[in-house]
Amino acid sequence: MRLVLNVSGSKNIIYFHQHQVFLTGALHKWIGRRNEIHGKLSLYSFSWLQNVDIVSNGIRTRDDSYFFIAAYDTTLAKRIVQGVQDDPTICFGIEVRGIAIMETPVFQSRQEFYPASPVFVKKYLEPRKDKHLLFNDPEAGEHMTTVLKRKLRQAGLSDEGVTVSFNTAYPNAKAKMITYKTVNNKASMCPVVVEGTPEQVAFAWEVGVGNCTGIGFGALK
Repeated sequence: MRLVLNVSGSKNIIYFHQHQVFLTGALHKWIGRRNEIHGKLSLYSFSWLQNVDIVSNGIRTRDDSYFFIAAYDTTLAKRIVQGVQDDPTICFGIEVRGIAIMETPVFQSRQEFYPASPVFVKKYLEPRKDKHLLFNDPEAGEHMTTVLKRKLRQAGLSDEGVTVSFNTAYPNAKAKMITYKTVNNKASMCPVVVEGTPEQVAFAWEVGVGNCTGIGFGALK
């Protein structure tokens, strides 16, 4: 299930390094600070703000701006809706003005998606040390596949045969340095290809791909 949240326009600037932090904070507020999903693999994802005006140091929302939250668990989606209704504020006076519910489509066994937020892929090397894998790294697909398989198993679904990879033939793929709470993360804006059963592909559309989907990476359009 996907929730499309229309937000209010504002003249206030959201600085680039604040954007993701504010959306994450709002989502966690709507989910509820004390709940069973914090600290676990995130079976949800959310996009960055769409249809915004970009200025030199940040973004401004418009009357047609929105972002979406996607979740495998419909109970979680309903909890988020209730949280938004209780307190629709995001930051700087920007608030949710409306919610549209989009049911999960029926996908083919091979589907290409463009990311709605940068895809972050992390390879753990040793405690407190890891390598960030970009779209052109031959190991990236393997690690995205591993993360999706772990999420499928956590949801009680089969992980057999599923794969995730970047479409490295895409000519406009870009690497982006994303700072989240003073930590620099190398991420990719590049289409991903998910192959598996239609159920597995739909699951990826809901939970996103790569690492850290719970803080705004790897959401899929």
